Amino acid sequence: MAIITQITGLLMRLHGIDVSKYDESFLDKSIKKRIAETNCGTPEDYCAILEKDGKEWNILLDSLNVSYSEFFRNPLTFAVLERIVLPLVAMRKKNSGHKELRIWSAACAAGQEAYSLAMLLEELINGDSGKIDYRIFATDQNESQVEEARRGEYSTYALNNLSLKRVNRWFTRRGDTYILKPELKGNIDFAVFDLFSGNLSSPPESIFGDFDLVVCANILFYYKNEFRKMLLDKTGDSMAKGGFLVAGEAEREILMNFNYHEVFPQSGIFRK
Repeated sequence: MAIITQITGLLMRLHGIDVSKYDESFLDKSIKKRIAETNCGTPEDYCAILEKDGKEWNILLDSLNVSYSEFFRNPLTFAVLERIVLPLVAMRKKNSGHKELRIWSAACAAGQEAYSLAMLLEELINGDSGKIDYRIFATDQNESQVEEARRGEYSTYALNNLSLKRVNRWFTRRGDTYILKPELKGNIDFAVFDLFSGNLSSPPESIFGDFDLVVCANILFYYKNEFRKMLLDKTGDSMAKGGFLVAGEAEREILMNFNYHEVFPQSGIFRK
């Protein structure tokens, strides 16, 4: 792992950029990929490029800040949310007299995750559950991704996981672009938010957190254990009593190691 020490030290010395929070295997893979793509023979050659080329260290940093999502990315997770978790939370809200169901999509990328959740809730409202007030707070540290999410415009390829019924219900087609209908956006607040901010435990727009569901999926495995704990402490503090946390398929063991239990087998849906 000497290559990691060498290059991370260089980033800190030249640009004041600290990448120590990232998991070493992820860092190693990302750096080696950039070495190969710049046709450098050795790590020393790549360090020489980083010293001279501001564009390259921006590319390297962008490769570490992974922002990627899909509509209904994990079919099993979304099936459990649709059929069990969201109806359960909606019923609990009605019985308690607090009707607003609150969700935080904590790394929303280009918005597919938040819009998938909104589709499920709108379908729930139009089913047997009657009127449900809900608010989805969708955040990402990447400002350009958040702007893309607000636009809600996607290519045909991005809709692969969606049924034809949902495509026809929620999108307007313009050439090869599919545009989300405004009615699906009304209950979603998109904002730039750094999950590692030490000042706030939840997005300022949410005011007090109190989330019934936090989706923090496919993020944890990029970071070292102490930073995973930081993220889980933050999301845990922002949840309502009895709230659910959604993680990615590859993160199930991480959650279990932090004393979360999976409420439905293989679903990636947890409670503390």
